[in-house]
Amino acid sequence: MYKIQSAKLLKDVMGNYFRGMGDTSKKMAWCTSVGPAELLRSFGFEVHFPENHGALLGATRTANDFIPEATKLGYSNDICSYLTADLGSYLKKETPMTEHYGLKGAPKPDLIVYSTNQCREVQDWFCYFAKELNVPVVGIVPPRHLDEVTREVIDDVATQYKNMIPACEKASGKKFDIDKFRETLRLSKEATELWKQVLFTAKASPAPISFFDATIHMGPIVVLRGTQVAKDYYGTLLKELSENVTKGVGFLEKEKSRLYWDGMPIWGKLRPLSELFMQNNSAIVASTYCNSWVFDAFDEKNPFESSAKAYTEIFINRSDRAKEKILKGLFRDFKIDGIIYHDAKTCFNNSNSNFGMPQRLKEETGVPFLIIEGDLCDLRFYSEGQSVTKMETFIEQIERQKVLA
Repeated sequence: MYKIQSAKLLKDVMGNYFRGMGDTSKKMAWCTSVGPAELLRSFGFEVHFPENHGALLGATRTANDFIPEATKLGYSNDICSYLTADLGSYLKKETPMTEHYGLKGAPKPDLIVYSTNQCREVQDWFCYFAKELNVPVVGIVPPRHLDEVTREVIDDVATQYKNMIPACEKASGKKFDIDKFRETLRLSKEATELWKQVLFTAKASPAPISFFDATIHMGPIVVLRGTQVAKDYYGTLLKELSENVTKGVGFLEKEKSRLYWDGMPIWGKLRPLSELFMQNNSAIVASTYCNSWVFDAFDEKNPFESSAKAYTEIFINRSDRAKEKILKGLFRDFKIDGIIYHDAKTCFNNSNSNFGMPQRLKEETGVPFLIIEGDLCDLRFYSEGQSVTKMETFIEQIERQKVLA
């Protein structure tokens, strides 16, 4: 059975990260997952990512135990289930981090930082905790849904980054050091380049890594950006996967079809979904989600401007026109036979099937599509039996078309 051996190292890396958050002698910042982690780390902050905790709640299938606690406060069941699950976990004072890492809960922050480059929900979410915990909060609010990231946009967001510095200095007790910022950005750049190469090993057939594998192995690029640990991990992983490509070894011996996953993972169903596609010899080899932590624009020589560009040009923050251009390139590079759009009911910001995109892309590229309904954490929105039937039928249709072609 195919296994990625670096998973053993990953377990240690992520375990050390979480257990390290129990060290109360270090200054702690909370940050959105695609937020200015490099700037925070340049001040010496340890960084906690509440969205990562939300994903953990989804993956451990505990989210639905906590979501009702948030709804009692007036938070709708239709908004981000990362938010409602994380809030509910805090209110119930329960978390899977206790069992897995010995933590009673998320570490108390000295500073909370958010960027609305993903959605507005993070602003409400982080401001709730700032008020609840009596902690300062600062935010970056970039323009949204962009065709292009212009010079004016970059200057605007870079200025917002610079305006964060006094709050970071006060909370950390340290003066801003441009050289330390450049260093953390350099490490982040090198790690993200390695992560991109890891994902692009799946251009090979058979692919050495699947979308489902990537959702797990992306952990360090989310929570450890700006550290040597993340860079070292992806160097090790890339070496292993590259060797597998050379040997012609992949997670499927024979790929009958190659698919693309658009949107959020269904965290509580990663294993059964992975097994479903493998049993049908169908390889999901690429996704917009995992690519969201590839930041080509990072440049240590221009840390503020390049950070502003990198974090503003992410896929979720682009117009449909820009997204379609990106997707067409990925379809070509990965030789995609079909695309699955996950319409996540509590994450409309990262669901791309509601405004005609699937139909337009099929007309332009000929790539067939399937839309499935579900959610990132709230499994009440996911009908497993119905979705499995739809996906298996979709795979059969693709294989039939390839035979007839």
